[in-house]
Amino acid sequence: MAIYDIFSKRQKKERGEVPDIYKYDEVSNELRIQIIHIVKEVIGDSYKVSLPDKIYERTAQILRKEYGLFYLDDSSSPKYEVMNFLLKTEVERALDVIELLFRFINNLNKIQEYDEYHYKKNANVNQTPKEAIEELNERFKEHGVGYQFENNKIIRLDSTYIHSEIVKPTIKLLQNPKFKGANDEYMKAHEHYKKGLNKECLTECLKAFESTMKIICSEKGWTYNPTDTAKALITTCFTNQLIPTFMQNQFTSLKSLLESGIPTIRNKLGGHGQGAIPQTVDDKTTRYALNLTGSNIIYLIELSGL
Repeated sequence: MAIYDIFSKRQKKERGEVPDIYKYDEVSNELRIQIIHIVKEVIGDSYKVSLPDKIYERTAQILRKEYGLFYLDDSSSPKYEVMNFLLKTEVERALDVIELLFRFINNLNKIQEYDEYHYKKNANVNQTPKEAIEELNERFKEHGVGYQFENNKIIRLDSTYIHSEIVKPTIKLLQNPKFKGANDEYMKAHEHYKKGLNKECLTECLKAFESTMKIICSEKGWTYNPTDTAKALITTCFTNQLIPTFMQNQFTSLKSLLESGIPTIRNKLGGHGQGAIPQTVDDKTTRYALNLTGSNIIYLIELSGL
C-alpha cells in the first residue's frame, strides 16, 4: 500500500491539523485526485491492453444510464469522461463513481486477462486489488471522510471503533453463504443510512436481525413459523438453549434487551403509521440501531457455531 509519511503530513499532525471528526458532505479535490492515482496503479494505464478501457467504458455506461444522461462529460474517451466527472461532480455522485470503480477492482483477480498483463508488468500496474482497496480506505480516513469501501459497497462510518469492532465483524460473519439474505438486508440498511433514509434503515435492520435468527433456526432444525416476528424468534432461540441453560439466569436481561431493542426502535419510529404529525428518526437513533443490530447478529451467530 503506497502511502508515505512525508514531511508535510508529519508537520500537520504536530500542529493538530489532522481531522478527528468525520465529514460526510465533502470529498476534497486532493482526495479525488489521489483516488484516480490509486485506480490507475491497480488497473494500469497502458494503451496496449484493453482491460482498463473496458472498466472505464462500463463505468461510464452504468452512470450515464442511471443518471439519464447521454454523456457524463464532453471528454474524448470513457476514461477521461469518468475521471473528469469524478473531479467535478457533487459528493454523492463522486461516491457513486468511486464505488463502481472499486467494485470492478475488487473483482479483478477473477479475470484471466488481468492476471496475464498484471504479471507481465506491461501495464504500469503497481498495486494489487487488495492493496488498492486498503489504500482507498486509508485515504478516506486520512482526509477525515466518513466512508469506507466494504463488501463491494461504500458505507458510512460514524466511529472508527464501532466500525472495526461491530460493523466489520458483522459483515464478515454474514458473508457466509448461509446468511446471504441477512447480509443483503444489513448492507441495504447501511446504504439507506448513507442516503439519509433513516426509517428505511431501521426496517432493514429488523429484517437482518430476524433473518439471522430464522437461518439459525433452520440450520439447527428448530421449529418456527416463517411469519414469526423478532419476539417469537428470540423465544425460540432461548427455548432451544442457544444460550446454555446453566447460563440463562445470567442472560435474563439479554432477552429483555433483544426483545426491546431493534424491534421496539423500528416499530415505534419506522414501522407503523405515523399519524397526523410525521415522525422523524434522527441519525443518533439510526446509528444506535445499526450498531445494536450488528452486536446482536455477531452474538447469535457466534453462539450458533455456524
